[in-house]
Amino acid sequence: MIREIRRDESEALLELYLHLHEDGMPEDNAHLQNTWNTICADENHHIIVCEIDGRIVSSCVCVIVPNLTRNVRPYAIIENVVTHKDHRGKGYASACLDYARGLAESAHCYKMMLLTGAKDEHTLRFYQRAGYNCTDKTAFIQWL
Repeated sequence: MIREIRRDESEALLELYLHLHEDGMPEDNAHLQNTWNTICADENHHIIVCEIDGRIVSSCVCVIVPNLTRNVRPYAIIENVVTHKDHRGKGYASACLDYARGLAESAHCYKMMLLTGAKDEHTLRFYQRAGYNCTDKTAFIQWL
């Protein structure tokens, strides 16, 4: 089942993020709880999950960004695309990305952007099959 995350599922999401690039669970403190509450309260911040047998096995984040250009149409940013290592190759991440696209279309976004640090061809082809291209824009990142 593809759906948006529920407020009580932060721990399950953080466990899934161990299959992304995290090497441990963050400390459950006031900063974590404040961040989670901010995310949950933001109508433009969507955490999409794939639930199989009561367990979150895949997810992505879709943030709708209000914008003054392009006829005052917003754009969407996709981040934190992840699938549990035991559930990869089954279309779950694709389904999450499709759900995100539906959210972006409903919000009348003019584009969706996704950055990946992956270099392997399998992952890059996955994003291309999902409708993303790496030829229209050049991305620059400044790490803080």
